[in-house]
Amino acid sequence: MIYLASRSPRRRELLAQIGVKFEPLIFREGTRADVETDESPLPGEQADDYVRRVTEMKAAAAWQRIVSRRGLRRMPVLAADTTVTLGGEILGKPIDRPDAVRILRLLSGTQHRVLTAVAVQFENRYEMAVSESLVTFARLDDERIEAYAASGEAFDKAGAYAIQGRAGAFVERLEGSYTGVMGLPLYETANLLRLFGLTAP
Repeated sequence: MIYLASRSPRRRELLAQIGVKFEPLIFREGTRADVETDESPLPGEQADDYVRRVTEMKAAAAWQRIVSRRGLRRMPVLAADTTVTLGGEILGKPIDRPDAVRILRLLSGTQHRVLTAVAVQFENRYEMAVSESLVTFARLDDERIEAYAASGEAFDKAGAYAIQGRAGAFVERLEGSYTGVMGLPLYETANLLRLFGLTAP
């Protein structure tokens, strides 16, 4: 049994897919999708450093809450973060519909990187793995982009798209981990859990 420091339904589904038993680590205060951290990139920060830093912050914040709450069983905590990058720019979650349109126009007809870091912390031990995938989008006309942005699926998604949803039709080629692009690379996740002596396929 582990704690999952995320409200993401995709991450819950992926953990369940490989038979990992978990409890969502959800606290009443705050409305963020994950344990509260400032996910703003630092000036000049590269995507690889960014995704590692944010994931480490999430795991540390979650573990501190476990320690500080009486009555909570101490179990390993799993945290993850996904970022999309193109030409050195970090393309995070769109702030509104026009921003989603802007991001999708940037991705149209290009190959971009998707980085997902996953980490497990238990007591003083911390382990992390990073999955990198290359995703090539078809060239999208404004009608397709506007329709997708209007669907609402782009929101709360790094890079303004969900590969497991309608945007799967935009993907000409994927090199890497499909589940990593979804938000939780199962190969790396299972290997991390084994390091902590936890059963994984």
